[in-house]
Amino acid sequence: MSVMGDNRDELLYRVAQLYYGADETMESIAATIGVSRSTISRLLTEARESGIVRISLARTGSASTGLALRLNELFGVTARVVDMPRGQSDQQRMDAVARVAARCLGDWVAPGMTLGVAWGTTIFQVATHLNPQPVAGLRVVQLNGAANSWTTGIPYASAIVARIADALDAECTFFSVPAFFDFAETRAAMWRERSVRNVLAQQRTCTLALFGVGGLTGGTASHVYNAGYLDAADLSALSTQGVVGDVCTVLIREDGSYADIAMNARATGPTPQELRAIPRRVCVVAGDTKVPAIVGALRAGVATDLIIDSSTATAVLTRIEAAGRTRET
Repeated sequence: MSVMGDNRDELLYRVAQLYYGADETMESIAATIGVSRSTISRLLTEARESGIVRISLARTGSASTGLALRLNELFGVTARVVDMPRGQSDQQRMDAVARVAARCLGDWVAPGMTLGVAWGTTIFQVATHLNPQPVAGLRVVQLNGAANSWTTGIPYASAIVARIADALDAECTFFSVPAFFDFAETRAAMWRERSVRNVLAQQRTCTLALFGVGGLTGGTASHVYNAGYLDAADLSALSTQGVVGDVCTVLIREDGSYADIAMNARATGPTPQELRAIPRRVCVVAGDTKVPAIVGALRAGVATDLIIDSSTATAVLTRIEAAGRTRET
């Protein structure tokens, strides 16, 4: 099939229908049409710009669309809300969100790009659903350290980062430092080491970042809080300071503040301010117990793109609206 020889509008509609309606990947559409993946990407962009996707394919009346629009209004994020039936477990919701995130990641990576990945429970799920897709010149760099008092953390974190790199046939850079240093002075000293400076420099070249949000408590508590990264004294201090979770191991409050939390001087991941230097920042989340942390992350402006299930999105908006009513009274 010739891209140039066919009616352009029909071609754009067919490609858009396969991608948005039939949920096919760019790779499979390219094989069907007989063109390159980059051509499919350009055709989808043209379809959106011409209005074909908006007029013919958008589900404007769905509940998830309303949730996405509201999240965009409040936080300026592009939200992809995954519809889930009521009664689904947190694990089922996480798995559904991770599948969508894996497909989106496969579409967003591009040749020569640096992709930053922050390890965590949700990103592990994304990695398991990512289909093999070689991307020329792609580099994957780990955004936050992984060691703790009991283990190097390397098998867990490197398995996530390496799996994503392997699926994309990308070069991989690990960050072999603790998730949290015992002392802020030690972190400051390590940040002067050439090997560490090299990783930090690669992180600053990222144009795409992938991360989750860690919740401090609950059944889906972040790996940071349930795998020995923080001791009882640390956790008590966090509770006193109003910490609700973390992004890339940087601790946050529900109001989005983080700079004055003492333990962040020991953390190894990028701060929300540093994350905001990355053009596209994809936050993947699911689970009601993470809602306060999600609110804090969104208020901190960490994400340009949010992939979330409908139940969690509803809980986030309900919490924000309830807080607004409380302030009014």
